[in-house]
Amino acid sequence: MKPISIAAALALLATPALADTYRIDTSHVYVGFEVDHLGFSTTYGRFNDVSGTIELDEENPEASSVEVKIDPASVDTGHKERDEHVRGEDLLNVAEYPQMNFKSTSIERTGEKTGKITGDLTLHGVTKPVTLDTTFTKKGTYPMTEEKIEVIGFNATTTLKRSDFGMDKWTAMIGDEIPITISFEAHKQ
Repeated sequence: MKPISIAAALALLATPALADTYRIDTSHVYVGFEVDHLGFSTTYGRFNDVSGTIELDEENPEASSVEVKIDPASVDTGHKERDEHVRGEDLLNVAEYPQMNFKSTSIERTGEKTGKITGDLTLHGVTKPVTLDTTFTKKGTYPMTEEKIEVIGFNATTTLKRSDFGMDKWTAMIGDEIPITISFEAHKQ
């Protein structure tokens, strides 16, 4: 092993602390969506299997990052037969595309507690940029356990066009523009 130089050692000591890692609490995460159904009603649904991490740099939020994984087979609209259809080849096609991923590429602070998180969303085998309008809700010690756990919370919204991700069946009848609502807590690791 090559010895480290004094200059390199001093440079390491002068490097600012790395971002803190937070893991999404899978019992306190919501990724929901709305779909117009023939103009008669709005169908609401969610994905029940969501995980991810946040690298939070409080001194420089723009240097933070987010990575989220969603199991599309966990779609839940409250109707078993409809959920099976949504999982099928006509829409999510979970047999061929068993995972959705979001990985941030930039974060822009727009206010004291607001920002835009832009990243690459891979859905239905297609990767496209998506921007989340995000609100930081709270940071604090989790009060429900004896262990002192630092927790952060965020809410976010965006709108996707499902046809942009290759899900273009029935777009004239069933909503193409899909509003998305996200809310989650994440625990410091």
